[in-house]
Amino acid sequence: MDDARFYGGRFLLALPGMEDERFAYSAIALCVHDAQGALGINLGEEMVGVGLRDLLQSFDIDGSGVEDRPVLRGGPVEPRRGFVLHSLDWAGQDMVQAGADWGLSGSIDILKAIAQGRGPRRYLVALGYAGWAPGQLEQEMAGDSWFLADGDADLLFDVPPQRKWAAAFAAAGVDSAHLVSGGGSA
Repeated sequence: MDDARFYGGRFLLALPGMEDERFAYSAIALCVHDAQGALGINLGEEMVGVGLRDLLQSFDIDGSGVEDRPVLRGGPVEPRRGFVLHSLDWAGQDMVQAGADWGLSGSIDILKAIAQGRGPRRYLVALGYAGWAPGQLEQEMAGDSWFLADGDADLLFDVPPQRKWAAAFAAAGVDSAHLVSGGGSA
């Protein structure tokens, strides 16, 4: 995004005062943000009992040749819709370049490519997404809900889900152990 008003390609980190409990301690990869709204994928919550091979099998795709890995709970919107955050060494027709070196795809083609060993080198699979209506995220950013951080691909792909929130704050120079909810006055 060229427009400085928009935050696509960055991470949204929930602050301790987050009012919506569904996003407490969330690290969200903000994939799309423009005048029409925003779409992001929650990076910090694995779906219990759902692995990549299970997901592939549900689409009648043979996943026996791929490493089974967790599927993320990407957000509360359309929880049965799948998304893949991935490196830019794979580009399908529906791919959206979100960050400088990562993108988002939502078609079955990328899942087939992964199963056949010709998909992206680095990827995360998620079901569901977090979405904001036009102007909603900007309003939330003005409050005490979110901290904006750089969308670093190494943090995105290499840090385990349960550590992404604290690691993203650390990469921004913030010790998450010192964060408290609410503001003070002097």
